Amino acid sequence: MTLPALRLTTLTGLNRKARDWLNGWWRLIYLGAMILVLTMSPSSYSRQNRVLLARHIYHNTAPILLGFTLMCAVITVVITRIVIVTALSYGLTQYALQVVIRVLVLELIPLTAALFVALRCAIASGVELAQMRRLGQLDALRQRGLDPVRIEVLPRVVAGIFSTITLAALSCVVALVMAYLAVYGFTLSGVVGYTRLFGQVFNPAVTVIFLMKTLFFSLAVSLIPMASAMYDEADLRFRASAELRVLVRMFAVILVIEVVSLMGNYY
Repeated sequence: MTLPALRLTTLTGLNRKARDWLNGWWRLIYLGAMILVLTMSPSSYSRQNRVLLARHIYHNTAPILLGFTLMCAVITVVITRIVIVTALSYGLTQYALQVVIRVLVLELIPLTAALFVALRCAIASGVELAQMRRLGQLDALRQRGLDPVRIEVLPRVVAGIFSTITLAALSCVVALVMAYLAVYGFTLSGVVGYTRLFGQVFNPAVTVIFLMKTLFFSLAVSLIPMASAMYDEADLRFRASAELRVLVRMFAVILVIEVVSLMGNYY
């Protein structure tokens, strides 16, 4: 192959990859817009759809809720103890609890909840949807006059969002309680100071950033597997390859969200 032909082949391959990359993100945005419209549409909450939605929410949240909460409680006690001992050795005890709240509650728990839901539920739901697409079940719904996005995609996305937000909210409460018990024990003497410290950390700006970050995390882990299952043109039989692409895309979005939230909190 001549050098000009090799250059042309390379440029063609790069153009195709760039086009596929842009199409993938455009399809993700398009699916998110459709889900938003369907979520606000009363026709999406017929009796049959409510049953499907409740079932997906239960299967995505109930089996992992207790285990994730207990894990967060144990990790909180361990991290709080490490931070307190380290702060005592450097004479910085007054900053120890603030560090625990900022690092654990503000940063780690929302991120961990999103990744936990992604690996435990969302990617599996995406693979299931891709299998339904490969077997022609989504086309069969269209032939019957039903919208597969409303019937199959919307319940899975809403269930992923609900599961992520529920895990993050409950685990943050448990982490705050366990951090208080690890420092003050079973006494109410530190409630006033602890509440004041919590208010100093979670000022209005930080609270808004925390809520937005948790929401966008939940959207990322819920929408990306569904978009990949609905629109990717790769051979759906290669499950491991499809899951890897979903993970890479998801981690990229989560990383961007985390960086933006850190810039908002500390710059």
